[in-house]
Amino acid sequence: MKSRTRGRSLSLSAGSESLISHAGAALLLETASVSGLRGELRRALEPWELPRAQHHPGQVVLDLAVAVALGGDCLSDLDVVRSQPGLFGEVASDATVSRAIARLAADADAALDAIGRARATARARVWSLRPAVPADGPVIVDIDATLLLAHSEKERATPTYKRTFGFHPMLTFVDHGRDGTGEPLSALLREGRATANDAADQIAAIDAAVAQLPETDRARVLVRGDTGSGVHKVVEHIVDRGWQFSVGLYAHDPLASIVLNLPENAWQPAVDVDGDPREGADVAELTAHLPKLRNPWPAGTRIIARREFPHPGAQLRLTDVEGRRIQLFATNTVGSTLPELELRHRMRARAEDRIRGLKDTGLRNLPLHGFDANRIWIEIVLLAAELLVWTQHLALHTSLARYWEPKRLRHRLLAVAGRLVRTGRREHLRLPRGWPELNLLLVGHARLRALN
Repeated sequence: MKSRTRGRSLSLSAGSESLISHAGAALLLETASVSGLRGELRRALEPWELPRAQHHPGQVVLDLAVAVALGGDCLSDLDVVRSQPGLFGEVASDATVSRAIARLAADADAALDAIGRARATARARVWSLRPAVPADGPVIVDIDATLLLAHSEKERATPTYKRTFGFHPMLTFVDHGRDGTGEPLSALLREGRATANDAADQIAAIDAAVAQLPETDRARVLVRGDTGSGVHKVVEHIVDRGWQFSVGLYAHDPLASIVLNLPENAWQPAVDVDGDPREGADVAELTAHLPKLRNPWPAGTRIIARREFPHPGAQLRLTDVEGRRIQLFATNTVGSTLPELELRHRMRARAEDRIRGLKDTGLRNLPLHGFDANRIWIEIVLLAAELLVWTQHLALHTSLARYWEPKRLRHRLLAVAGRLVRTGRREHLRLPRGWPELNLLLVGHARLRALN
């Protein structure tokens, strides 16, 4: 019988300085170059550069974004990038990074506006290389809020509605549709006591999100949100801007009574993503049954209901009727069937995937004490998420890696080690032949180099 080698004792020693950890990050660096993000950040943050400074604040922000994309969740995690100048170049020290963040936070509104302009310009460049949203139909912007816990007395951290302590940011994303994932657009950091249905906060987040889109796509925006977005001021703002909306509503009277009194022939089967009937789910329109004098919605608003048996183990609600969950939403879209509108609204759940991805990419815990410093940190998190998504969009779009979430991207692609070889006055990064996703890495890198 052959002896098993698993678990055998190994000796460790220092050496082989040409080895590179996280060699897959070469994809992120190429994406930063192809998108023009590196240059845009340098131009945008020029006012914050100190005389005779060795490290530009734009490069500091980009280095931090790369570190966060690789799994870092605090400023000191930049040390992993700093220790490998062969791949990442010269990186600022922790003290220099802290001072740079402090300078940006001292004028946070201007700094965030500058970084936002750089992101928008880079996004337009990426979308011009390969469109990220369908050419026809609306560009869907999802809006949602989430809770971030604080484990210390951070500035403006307060109790939340779930009896925790921390922050309650408002986030927006653009949905790439069935052929992709999505990317973050804006983030509004708020105190933990902030409500999810605050109209002013939602309007600010939506406007910031639309400003991130290429100008050619801003006229066909559809804002999609849950019941927190079903606020009249928010809907009126969307309509005034000439956009569409699809927002959730609470199943309260008079809408609940209308649903109860609908005839059975008013319901039709809902559909799944493939267009097949969704078992146990029906959809109906309530618009014609609304009291004329009590309809506060803008002209053309349609109120649609879905009834469905909850999944096993789900807790029943007071608004459930005969064991079926009733969910309502409002939209001003015309020319689509009820099942199509319901499916589009139900796909709002993709925003939850985007939020989970952000929390896996530096958003789970805000690492800094100052409120404005944490606003800068969230903007760096958005940059990191965009580097990952743009890499998938430009380099990995022909494989299932196009849909991978950040955790899997790191484990399968970015975490690969390599060896830096210098030969013929050129440098080569060699990857192990046995790596499971080697071909994906090589093809993806070649695609990015061809775009550069």
